Amino acid sequence: MIRLNLTASPSWLNLAPGLRLHVAPLSTALMVSARADPAIEALPDTATQEELALAMAKAVARRAVLDWEGVGDDAGDAVPISPEGIDALLEIWPVFEAFQTQYVAKGLILDAEKNVSAPLPTGPSAGATGTARPARGAAPTARQD
Repeated sequence: MIRLNLTASPSWLNLAPGLRLHVAPLSTALMVSARADPAIEALPDTATQEELALAMAKAVARRAVLDWEGVGDDAGDAVPISPEGIDALLEIWPVFEAFQTQYVAKGLILDAEKNVSAPLPTGPSAGATGTARPARGAAPTARQD
């Protein structure tokens, strides 16, 4: 079952102790915009899947992150949100993984689920009946195993 979020309101993601991001809902428009990001288009044809995943995560985050808490500079002073700051934040491996898992993966899981048929409620052959019948007047044949 697909659950629709009809409120389409931003929510907070807790990515690490003391770090949270206020993000817009993951929408088709956001994903399409991220795919057309200049950083994605600038990747060479030889880019690895890992390079593509990082570039895509950064493109999505630059569009989705509206605010943050728990991001500071070397002196511990709060840093205002910026595209460069978002990119730097996603260079931190645990933050990247948490963002991928808690935000981006939701859209990917839904995309994967749409390619699967639901199982039959009582099994694949429940209720099946034989349809072959011997011809009229023909004697039944013995089964040979």
